[in-house]
Amino acid sequence: MPQITLPDGSSRQFEQAVTVHDVAADIGPGLAKAALAGKVDGQMVDTSYLINQDAEVAIITAKSDEALELIRHDAAHVMAQAVQELFPGTQVTIGPAIEDGFYYDFARPEPFSPDDLEKIEKRMQEIVGRDLPIEREVWDRDQAIGTFGRIGESYKVEIIEDIIPEGEEVSVYRQGEWFDVCRGPHLPSTGKLPKAFKLMKLAGAYWRGNSDNEMLQRIYGTAWRDKKELKAYLHRLEEAEKRDHRKLGRRLDLFHFSDEAPGSVFWHPKGWTLFLQLLEYMRKRQEQADYVEVNTPDVMDRSLWETSGHWFNYREHMFSTQTEDERVFALKPMNCPGSVSMFAQGLKSYRDLPLRMAEFGKVHRYEPSGALHGLMRVRHFTQDDAHIYCTEQQMEQECIDVVALVLDIYRDFGFEDVVIKLSTRPEKRIGSDEIWDKLEGALSNALEVMGLDYVLYPGEGAFYGPKLEFVLRDAIGRDWQCGTLQVDMNLPERFDISYVDESGGRDQRPVMLHRALFGSLERFIGILVEHYEGKFPVWLSPVQAALLTITDKQDEYVTSVEKRLKERGIRVISDLRNEKVGFKIREHTLQAIPYLLVVGDREVANGELAVRTQSGEDLGVMSVDDIIARVEQNVSSLQ
Repeated sequence: MPQITLPDGSSRQFEQAVTVHDVAADIGPGLAKAALAGKVDGQMVDTSYLINQDAEVAIITAKSDEALELIRHDAAHVMAQAVQELFPGTQVTIGPAIEDGFYYDFARPEPFSPDDLEKIEKRMQEIVGRDLPIEREVWDRDQAIGTFGRIGESYKVEIIEDIIPEGEEVSVYRQGEWFDVCRGPHLPSTGKLPKAFKLMKLAGAYWRGNSDNEMLQRIYGTAWRDKKELKAYLHRLEEAEKRDHRKLGRRLDLFHFSDEAPGSVFWHPKGWTLFLQLLEYMRKRQEQADYVEVNTPDVMDRSLWETSGHWFNYREHMFSTQTEDERVFALKPMNCPGSVSMFAQGLKSYRDLPLRMAEFGKVHRYEPSGALHGLMRVRHFTQDDAHIYCTEQQMEQECIDVVALVLDIYRDFGFEDVVIKLSTRPEKRIGSDEIWDKLEGALSNALEVMGLDYVLYPGEGAFYGPKLEFVLRDAIGRDWQCGTLQVDMNLPERFDISYVDESGGRDQRPVMLHRALFGSLERFIGILVEHYEGKFPVWLSPVQAALLTITDKQDEYVTSVEKRLKERGIRVISDLRNEKVGFKIREHTLQAIPYLLVVGDREVANGELAVRTQSGEDLGVMSVDDIIARVEQNVSSLQ
């Protein structure tokens, strides 16, 4: 007689074992019809799952948070069935749900074509229309190997042999005549899959991610709860394509990349101006928050990285070199050990704490060439790092202050929607559980004191300490992980740094906070380019105003105005070319310059400027003083 407790705290008693579907039907016929899966004692299960003891049960419908992953997993299975119906002899391998969609890898001698994707998608719609029951079967391991071997599915045989231990049973899901090895859960039938999916692209993928193995064909798709969500996602992709920072970077002449230095940025003058504006902004904010700025070497001896633990935990991502005297050095992948070395210079007192040391440090990390992606994934970048050394008593308040600073800075860039993630101790870590308890408590307590919600990510912390991650939502709804805050008592121990306490003892360990706000400046600039679509706010724009002449008669006046604007710190250029003014306006509008200052004979005679904005708004005629005041007001308000 199982007693079922529902999410609202109510309970229902049943005379015998019941399925998840039975529970839904007992609540109401509408819920039974809408049920896609269930959650029993926190575990996702099929609606056919039999409950024979007391349990907490939730019914998963299309409105549930978990529904999307379920829908996408089923879309992958339906796609695989469609492929094998259309292209007999094709082998299916692995097909998971992923962010925003799904994929499946196929083994087939002939390549798929874009036209094939249309055929597959049409067949998927037909399979959904068949409303085939999706049923879980449990097979003996040898039976599964034999069955898949007989139908020529050698990849499935390899998966079973490698992953399923001898003596264990194999979970198989069947929809109609088609079946696949899968842990599940799945929808009750193919008809429950919303017809809100689309196949997106083809790609190559090595079997099991190993380049020594054969190349498979991967088909990517996207799936959503309804067609409205699908349409919104496709629109978001169109917007993302228009905002691609690599295209805009070329058009706006900000930067370029070269095979001569893969994963490294060649900053052009306007791009470097943008970079320097971020540095200047952050320096001001850090100075106001009582940080001091330091700088540490880019290349340091292997022994330093062994002490920090990076050599053993991060070696595969580090660039290293050996000199003629056989000393091994590494290009720093992180700024932390250099900061600790800085702290260790000279005796520190409790009166010196908290000590907030900031560094715009260049770091180098090996990323596989296939993972490199414009400014978003590089091998050489600048971190706006800071390391705060404090007492255990100061730790929580310092965490609060950092979180407040991070959120305030993001607001200055127009990011109001920020998700905070708390990542706790990973399996591979240094330090005792007692230390990790303190560190994780400091971060969670700080967020609770501030009344901030957070998402818990167990096991995702750094090897030396737990961390907060700040995820920004941009103008078209995409999420970007940027800033981090990590609390660490392990590196101070490993490097044997200390401070003098109030009683004169010299063996007190400081707590070390690792903090980055932009994260990688390169990546943050890429995010800003896409967020603003290249149309930066006036204070950040590489060029804030362009002076445009109608004829060469205005050249002398424009030159004098340019000088005057530059003296007031305004970033301005003059276009004195012998071109029509309409052509100049269009060209500089495409360059996303905030203010276009047009000068003809009348403006020269009156000492004025005809002002247009990059959006095409005509602001009329202004005096030079008025435009200076307008730009300075925009800059001072950071908007």
